[in-house]
Amino acid sequence: MAHRGKKYLEARSKVDRNKRYELEEGVNLLLETAYSKFDEGVDVAIRLGVDPKKPDQMVRGTVVLPNGTGKKVRVLVFAKGQKEKEALDAGADIVGAEDLIEKISKGWLEFDKAIATPDIMGQVSKLGKILGPRGLMPNPKVGTVTFDLERAVREIKAGKVEFKVEKAGVIHVPVGKASFGPSRLLENIKTLLEVILRVKPPTSKGIYVRSIALSTTMGPGIKIDPAQVRGVLKSQ
Repeated sequence: MAHRGKKYLEARSKVDRNKRYELEEGVNLLLETAYSKFDEGVDVAIRLGVDPKKPDQMVRGTVVLPNGTGKKVRVLVFAKGQKEKEALDAGADIVGAEDLIEKISKGWLEFDKAIATPDIMGQVSKLGKILGPRGLMPNPKVGTVTFDLERAVREIKAGKVEFKVEKAGVIHVPVGKASFGPSRLLENIKTLLEVILRVKPPTSKGIYVRSIALSTTMGPGIKIDPAQVRGVLKSQ
């Protein structure tokens, strides 16, 4: 078992690990137990009642968090001609075509998200083994293969995040920073959960959202009551 420092143990002592907190109470406790000198990130882990091995139960999508993630996102766009200018005007950090493909094939990966126009995807697909495992491959299912570069770039810059259920049926999503405070974090978390509920596969039986947990980068996990969350979202 890893050794835990005094500050972590003090933070953990404030959390009842047998309790499922109401969402607002959990967010307040989360901020109370954030103890690091740096601005800790905040993540949500959601365990779903789906079998990711079955294609019809794969849960995947995107959500634009109203308050962003607090992280500056470096956006790369694969595009040519007029679309190159469109991407730059929209705020893309790096834009190019064959030159970028060659650069990445040699190991350069100094970006956080990649977008591509459909006409260049044939060439970009050669980078699958490099970009795929890192979650950087443009994908039409999440809106990163598109001719509407202005919208795609601006959404990512504004706080668009991707989510995908993992093998164990869990989704992990960053939802902000401790410095956001409770109201902005709550708004982001509710927006995420609304989208997760909306994309429930028709073939998913029984309880869909099994558990929800919040955590900061260094702090302890805080369990949230899924039933209470569903009630809150339905009443809005």
